[in-house]
Amino acid sequence: MSADPLSWLDARAAERVRDGLRRELRARAPRAGLIDLASNDYLGLSRHPEVLEGAVAAVRRWGTGSTGSRLVTGTTLEHEQLEAELAEFVGAEAGLVFASGYAANLGVVTALAGRGALVVSDAGSHASLVDACRLSRARVEVAPHRDVAAVDRLLSGRAEERAVVLTDSVFSADGDLAPLVDLHRVVRANGAVLIVDEAHGIGVRGAGGRGLVHEVGLAGEPDLIITATLSKSLAAQGGAVLADERVRAHLIDTARTFIFDTGLAPAAVGAARAALRLLRAEPEMAGRVLHRAAEIARIADAPQPDSAVVSVVLGAPQVAYDAAQACRDRGLSVGCFRPPSVPEGTSRLRLTARADLDDSEMELIATTLADVLAEARGVVPA
Repeated sequence: MSADPLSWLDARAAERVRDGLRRELRARAPRAGLIDLASNDYLGLSRHPEVLEGAVAAVRRWGTGSTGSRLVTGTTLEHEQLEAELAEFVGAEAGLVFASGYAANLGVVTALAGRGALVVSDAGSHASLVDACRLSRARVEVAPHRDVAAVDRLLSGRAEERAVVLTDSVFSADGDLAPLVDLHRVVRANGAVLIVDEAHGIGVRGAGGRGLVHEVGLAGEPDLIITATLSKSLAAQGGAVLADERVRAHLIDTARTFIFDTGLAPAAVGAARAALRLLRAEPEMAGRVLHRAAEIARIADAPQPDSAVVSVVLGAPQVAYDAAQACRDRGLSVGCFRPPSVPEGTSRLRLTARADLDDSEMELIATTLADVLAEARGVVPA
């Protein structure tokens, strides 16, 4: 036996270095001086004066922390106002705010599934939904990506009385859309419930950024539950479940990530409410995100996007990593997705559009991506 019980960590770290999969933290400066195509700040509101003031005003009124779980001291009037405003915005009856989008997904899936239930999850679902499946104690089946017929077969052939189907509305790595109308039709025909993670849909898709569920006419359906995050278009932090009042009441009683977690900090609540007010006042922001995303895709010679996400697949992890570093060296911050975030052989740059990108920034984006991607793809300049 080894004298060092953690010596195996050194071998794993060496393997990740060899495979181009070692990750590192890089602290950003308050003003990094880089054009941001890496974050999920899709509307560019994280430094908007009204959002900053919303956070500061909430801190002045309620303090820096929520001081306890939501069921003890962690619920303020601000939390309840945010829940009502979010629900009304997406067309749901009620809302419940969690400390993160991850916690919202874990909470709702585990509370609605459990032993004796079936959970069917899209193969491309976010890691939070994957972990929710693992914790649900239900029988879990993974359907091929966007395969409605496979979901139908799994639901119709089940022995369990209860079934829950999980999908992102906009998938985070590729930015593609779930076939929500067909999926909901199958879910309803089989007496199941559909949970849709709108993390990358709200603020980008639908009228005024109300999300893909609203866009396709499914808002308010009693067998459809929306989960959302406040950390992307709403420029704050936290998550929410948006559904009918029965679901909200059930989660308050049973969702462990709600009952046992400290409530969302007031600053995040105040910031999210301010961002939502801005989106209501300027609904055209959602369209600007999609316009800029289309421009970035043309520049990168990538498929035209349906969301803020432009995925540029380069193949090997090291190639993608080197391309991301080359972009950074030239003043452009981009995302770099490698396994296990994406399948083997599909390491990529993940470029995210923002509503507030200006024309001069787009010019630098164009010249940088043209040079970096030509090298990464092995293209010899004419």
